[in-house]
Amino acid sequence: MMPNRPDEAKSDKKPPLLPVAQALAAILAPLPQTNTTTKPLDKALGFTLAKDLVAVLTLPPQAVSAMDGYAVRAADVTSFPCKLTRIAESAAGHPWTGKIGAGQAVRVFTGAAIPDGADTIVIQEDVDPVVEQDNVEITVRSAEITGRYIRPAGLDISAGQVILPAGTLLSARAIGLAIAAGLTNASVRVRPRVGVLSTGDELVSPGELPGPGQIISSNAGFLANFVSVCGAEAVDLGIARDVPGAMLDAVRRAGNLDLVVTTGGASVGTHDHIVSDLGSSGQNALHFWKIAMRPGKPLISGNVDGIPLIGLPGNPVSTAVCALVFLRPAIAHMTGGTASSLQFLMPLAVDLGINDQRQDYIRAQITTKDGVQAIMPAPRQDSSMMSVMATANALIVRPPYDPAKAAGEFVSVIPLPDLG
Repeated sequence: MMPNRPDEAKSDKKPPLLPVAQALAAILAPLPQTNTTTKPLDKALGFTLAKDLVAVLTLPPQAVSAMDGYAVRAADVTSFPCKLTRIAESAAGHPWTGKIGAGQAVRVFTGAAIPDGADTIVIQEDVDPVVEQDNVEITVRSAEITGRYIRPAGLDISAGQVILPAGTLLSARAIGLAIAAGLTNASVRVRPRVGVLSTGDELVSPGELPGPGQIISSNAGFLANFVSVCGAEAVDLGIARDVPGAMLDAVRRAGNLDLVVTTGGASVGTHDHIVSDLGSSGQNALHFWKIAMRPGKPLISGNVDGIPLIGLPGNPVSTAVCALVFLRPAIAHMTGGTASSLQFLMPLAVDLGINDQRQDYIRAQITTKDGVQAIMPAPRQDSSMMSVMATANALIVRPPYDPAKAAGEFVSVIPLPDLG
């Protein structure tokens, strides 16, 4: 039976949970942007641009050949076979500076400058083999249209062009482009210092042997790497035990933090203290608690002495999904960027039942059968199952009250980043 709609709710029911989009907007609104600094490009990996990067150089700086062959005049290769005289050679780094005339050809190699007067490249496969020397006659058997295999000056970028806008998270690819364009430094945002705090009496640090009822604290390691990939600096705040005030003490001892992210302690049990600690720490320290999301319902937003805090549920899958949906955009916001919101439609590989009142993020695999891609939900969706999250490559996103779907119907899909 389909769950009651919100408008069918009785007056004595609890208020509806905060929708995901509203929760994200509320988290981002108070977050300040970090200061700017200048970094050498070879030290800027993972930083976010504070200002546009403008090319100093034009690439390529002049027209160059895209193939090995011969630079000729189109007027000389209109009927075949035809004979031309090789007069020179042009190679990358060794341009020929003369001007080609009627009936002449210049041997060129990939990346070589196109000689003045030439407008066509005849690839070497279309020329009868000859010795590699000048002043010999070559036989051209066919030729492509004028301009084919010629890369014009500025094909890639032009001097003065914005090649990377402010807000770009600098990847190895982006840095390679900037260096090729003649740049050496970039104005970037200082990486936010994000304190990562795990909570729970059951947790032991990696490398320790868990005792009865204990588990290894894995969320902290995941979040430290996730934070780093997103362009921030992770600060390990350790493990806070299940006692009132422990979270506040850990955050206040750290100091100099731009954001705090906690895992665990977000539910309603007598051993969960994040909400009560925020409630006791000052006026308006707790912004909201619980959202219409699965997994991740007990998400917390607040602040500790003015430092923004995002409280993630303790289950590993909930932590990972909420980090993708909330923490990644938060870090991007603080560095002046925008987190990728790539989302597309894919057909289901199997049937899905009706969804309830929460936005659902289903771990799944993009599969291919008979050349057709489809999305396959994992058979078990328990939020404690790290193995399912680790092997998933996408999330199916189902809005509240989404009707049942049959195999072949389309659903919204978010690809999981390789490093997230």
